[in-house]
Amino acid sequence: MQLSEARVAIVGLGLMGGSLAAALRAHDACREVVGVARRESSLSTAITLRMIHRGTSDLRAGVAEADLVILCTPVGDILAKLAQMGSWLKPGCVVLDVGSTKTAICQAMEHLPEGVQPVGGHPMCGKESSGLSMAEPTLYRDRVFVLAPLERTAPVAVELAEALVRAVGARPLYLEPERHDRIVAAISHLPYLLAVTLVNAAERLDRQDTEREDTMLWALAASGFSDTSRVAASSIPMMADILRTNRGPILDAARAAQAELARMIDLLEDDDIDALLPLLGAARDRRRGMNR
Repeated sequence: MQLSEARVAIVGLGLMGGSLAAALRAHDACREVVGVARRESSLSTAITLRMIHRGTSDLRAGVAEADLVILCTPVGDILAKLAQMGSWLKPGCVVLDVGSTKTAICQAMEHLPEGVQPVGGHPMCGKESSGLSMAEPTLYRDRVFVLAPLERTAPVAVELAEALVRAVGARPLYLEPERHDRIVAAISHLPYLLAVTLVNAAERLDRQDTEREDTMLWALAASGFSDTSRVAASSIPMMADILRTNRGPILDAARAAQAELARMIDLLEDDDIDALLPLLGAARDRRRGMNR
């Protein structure tokens, strides 16, 4: 089936689902976009903003006639819906998700009925603020969109998933679920833990010599602190799901960061700035190279 002929059901109309729906409609990429959300207000807003053609709060009704179902809810909810909706899907339906971890989701996809075609997915984009009000049709443009088809997934289903990725302006990248989870643990999930650590450490130091918070510290916090700590403002339920489902790789990444920090602490304690400089230089060069 061609994407232009497909009925696409988007389950979850927050930042990711709303942006995906808006992009599909903006490009007239498919036959129909059906939104599935718990709140009638979200459905009404999505229809008014021409993000979806129609909507429903009934998951079964929303996915029953879909050619492509995209799960755009937090990881824990994706897992619950995969366990719930298998018998409601028509044969040949492609099920894609946008969850931030892939191993647990792809394992759950293995239990979908034989006629259903599963493809794990993770677009490498987002914001620390969530909700339909933050959605925008350009969110996926020029971003990598990881695809993780299962061994059972038919080539035609992979082609449909890739067509959707390209239709919203993203770039498909194929990865095995386990490799994906190791990589994002280092580049996405560890930065969240480090941002939380930074904010909590600053607050601890702020209270170190006083019983009350000295608001001057936060008044002085400038762009460097704001940029580095930005993701600490992310949704806690969303991040809790990620920590649960990618615990092993995140622990490996956190321990590597702990070792790097310990090495720099040791050099500072020894007042060996000369030995510290190569570490700083290597990090600077790698970071600058990312912008080329």
